[in-house]
Amino acid sequence: MKDTYKTIESNSEEVLFKDKNSKFFGYAFPITSEDEIKLNIENLKKQHHSARHWCYAWQIGTEFITYRANDDGEPNNSAGMPIYGQIQSFDVTNVLVVVVRYFGGVKLGVSGLINAYRTGAKMALEESKIIERTIDHYYLLKFNYNKLNIVMRMIKENQLPIVSQEMELTCSIKISVRKKDSERIFELFNSIFEVDITSLND
Repeated sequence: MKDTYKTIESNSEEVLFKDKNSKFFGYAFPITSEDEIKLNIENLKKQHHSARHWCYAWQIGTEFITYRANDDGEPNNSAGMPIYGQIQSFDVTNVLVVVVRYFGGVKLGVSGLINAYRTGAKMALEESKIIERTIDHYYLLKFNYNKLNIVMRMIKENQLPIVSQEMELTCSIKISVRKKDSERIFELFNSIFEVDITSLND
């Protein structure tokens, strides 16, 4: 069972590719939501307010993938898809790649554009530190205070990260479990009398 994925650690350095006086600036950003995508693109539009095109592609998700490619006025599939092709080639997710174009007065043709946007995206991803992360599932444990010791002992024995907790008369603890261990951990807590375990992954 595959329970790891690759993403980038932080924003890439700016890269520049030139072809026939056109300049293509490439950027890669780690993202987890569409709000972050909008914010990064808005910031680049402010930074490069006199550019002609801000083309991009993004992919979010580990088990259920969402992606989009945008040509931003360039000929169909000459910009967004070549950028997305590099995201696939580097096998990364939770990432946004933007290539900003300043038109140099000479048309590049569709094949020239495809090459330029692909190269800009490739250079941006090459500048990024690619890291591997685990795919985690989340569970909520609910139980009475008198079960706290046994629950905490099992969390410690299985080295499960606690995401959040509330300790009152009724306790609730949110735990993170690596995907390959998720069924075993669910059964483990499900077998304890008066401990209620709920999946938070749906």
